[in-house]
Amino acid sequence: MKPSTRTRAAIVAASACAAAALALPARAADAEADALSLQSAPEKPAESAPGARVSIEGAIGRGWNRYESGSDTLRRLSIDLYWSTRLDARWRLQVSNRLDVLRPQTDASATNSLRELYVGWQDASGGWAFDAGRINLRQGPALAYNPTDFFRDGSIRVATTVNPLLVREYRLGSVMLRGQRLWSGGSVSLAVSPKLESEPSRAGASADLGSTNNRNRAMVSLGTQWSDKVSTQLHLYQENGSRRQLGASVSALASDSTVVFAEAATGREPSLLDRAGGSSTLTRAGRVAAGLTYTTPTRLSLTAELEHNGFAARRSDLRALAATRPATFAAYLLGAERDQDIAARRAVALHAKQTDAGMRNLDLTAFVRWNTEDHSALTWIELRRRYTGFDVAAQWLRYSGERGTVFGSTPYRTSFQLLATAYF
Repeated sequence: MKPSTRTRAAIVAASACAAAALALPARAADAEADALSLQSAPEKPAESAPGARVSIEGAIGRGWNRYESGSDTLRRLSIDLYWSTRLDARWRLQVSNRLDVLRPQTDASATNSLRELYVGWQDASGGWAFDAGRINLRQGPALAYNPTDFFRDGSIRVATTVNPLLVREYRLGSVMLRGQRLWSGGSVSLAVSPKLESEPSRAGASADLGSTNNRNRAMVSLGTQWSDKVSTQLHLYQENGSRRQLGASVSALASDSTVVFAEAATGREPSLLDRAGGSSTLTRAGRVAAGLTYTTPTRLSLTAELEHNGFAARRSDLRALAATRPATFAAYLLGAERDQDIAARRAVALHAKQTDAGMRNLDLTAFVRWNTEDHSALTWIELRRRYTGFDVAAQWLRYSGERGTVFGSTPYRTSFQLLATAYF
């Protein structure tokens, strides 16, 4: 189905007006800064500056097919809204929404993602806080893979970027009630997320509660700031009665320029292969991510991360699956992407960002994930020029690997896009 003349005009107009941040300006900047922060520090209620921020982004590019000759034209229009306001001294309201129009299109011609919609309350002393509604609850200090991020699965309606720092910002939150008790150097919180729908929705305008609230879930978290250099978090997560996960994470400032981090989770759940085949058999395994971020005096930020997923299939099993049951193999890869999991049992992730790369307001960012079992890889590079009120960017993405490997089985082998985003 070809896009309408009106849709084409909107995409061209958005591109012409310029800019290219795949998120709101302030939130995208916060995401890039996450790699340098002690993310396991005690969680605090969001205190975002009141007001509304809107970005309109247009993208046009080319995707070169892996299994067929030729290439496809890629087009996208995205409208991103963030609004926060104080209802009075103790109450606040927060809304976050994104509308994406993609060509080639997804299941719907336009897909709306209601990421957050909740009210929050905090007492006068700041010791108690409560939030109710759809909340994007993110956990874990690792950059590219977060084993303790228990509310991540099913939260991606439209995949518009592989940049892990932005994927967590764009996803759907879960409807929940969250209470927190905070004190100097620590916090404890309880989040309860009920089942509201049974199945995900492909309708473009749906709130898609079946993706984020398709089972009863709860999590207790304890955060401790041991010093100005070391912080930890412990999590006990449970869903549907018997499925329980225990998670822990730590962040430490090793020097003025180096942050080390680690997080792990263990418990019982169906493996990725069982899920792809429709089985609910429980397996006990664990997930781990550990690494460090180093920042040079020239504002170059480098992150290296080791990743392990005990619920992923071994290379020999995936090779056999790709050869004998290609549909299940495809479901395996799509399921891992949907759940923001890694399909590889072991992987290495590298992220680098050079701010002011050769000139003021020019940023160069690169991300690589390498599957150490099948030697396939994802490589993404972005060059971004920031102006007052808009950005422009160029992005290159390549999936390398033999057929039947994790990254050698994507529909496109390579893609290139030009983006423009205006901020209001």
